[in-house]
Amino acid sequence: MKILLTNDDGIYAKGLMALYNRFAKKHDVTIIAPDQERSAVGHGLTIYSPVRIKKIDDSFNVNGYAVSGTPADCVKIGIVELLDQRPDMIISGINPGANVGININYSGTAAAAREAALLGIPAMAVSIRGFVTDYYADAAIFTEKLSERIMQHGLPRGTFLNVNIPDLPVDKTKGVIISKQGSSILDEYFDQRTDTRKQTYYWYGCTISAESEISDIDENAVLNNFISVTPVRCDMTDYSFLDDLKTWDIGGIIE
Repeated sequence: MKILLTNDDGIYAKGLMALYNRFAKKHDVTIIAPDQERSAVGHGLTIYSPVRIKKIDDSFNVNGYAVSGTPADCVKIGIVELLDQRPDMIISGINPGANVGININYSGTAAAAREAALLGIPAMAVSIRGFVTDYYADAAIFTEKLSERIMQHGLPRGTFLNVNIPDLPVDKTKGVIISKQGSSILDEYFDQRTDTRKQTYYWYGCTISAESEISDIDENAVLNNFISVTPVRCDMTDYSFLDDLKTWDIGGIIE
């Protein structure tokens, strides 16, 4: 397969390199990733400043490019300008820290896979629960096996897979749960501090807790040491509310 790898942690992130080392053994792999960390940028695009591209130094033995933009920028410019043909698949990750529940809306990792899905290219976003982990290589092996299933069965246009792996060797997890995106509100906080000039500044933080006892919610699955695989659709229409909204007679407002 022809594989495009990207992430939101920067081009030299350990999780990205674990994917490259695994997939490059059998596949034609190109990395197109941000030149520095771009975590939690969502689906942002760079439109008011130039996007610069630098080929990775040959001494790293990696085929790829560093981009001065967002993960979504990387996918767009990769498809339009850098690759000689469309990839068979785009994989974003491996992100340190789970991307579950409402975090998917903020995640640059997920946004890169979403951009691929919008372009009609099979894609997945892959994250591991630990922020410091020794199990990237294990996660990369699972990702490769899942990529083979994707190529075998295909994905609906506009849908990508969001994969979250516990901070464990894959063979020590409890298995795989095909899960739903959670919707619990994050436990958010701002850590107030004072700099050397006596100016106040803040660091944002949050924690994720189980939404309920329901086992097929993504955050619950990962917290209980299951691998979570969630199909995420780019079409955000609330179809269950369409008919109700039509009864509001919104057209009458302009009469």
